[in-house]
Amino acid sequence: MPKLSKKTRALLEGKNFAYIATVNRDGSPQVTPVWIDTDGKNVLVNTALGRIKQKNVARDPRVAIAVFDFSNQYAGSFIRGRVAKTITGKKAEDHIDYLSFKYTGNRKYAGRNSKERRVILVIEPTHVSER
Repeated sequence: MPKLSKKTRALLEGKNFAYIATVNRDGSPQVTPVWIDTDGKNVLVNTALGRIKQKNVARDPRVAIAVFDFSNQYAGSFIRGRVAKTITGKKAEDHIDYLSFKYTGNRKYAGRNSKERRVILVIEPTHVSER
């Protein structure tokens, strides 16, 4: 498993948007813009159970992620990997609030829906490149 470089970790830790590609049931790609995070080793994406990307990775864990520096769109990292595990419950709920604060300054995620359950997709990188 390749390690995340200091540059890639900085992009994941910063206030930078990412795009995650998953594989639909028919084999076609599905791309979604997401808030992004890292635990230093893996890439973390928070979503809700039942959303397309969550259903896709439950069936096929392969993903590709592109993350770009908000202040310089020509600097970015490209990550291929697989969802190695998922985390639900309080940790996932707290994580979306953390991401909300990181990206918007709001301590609570404004898009919270009481009917949704949050999930963290823990993505283990298999290939990382940068530009």
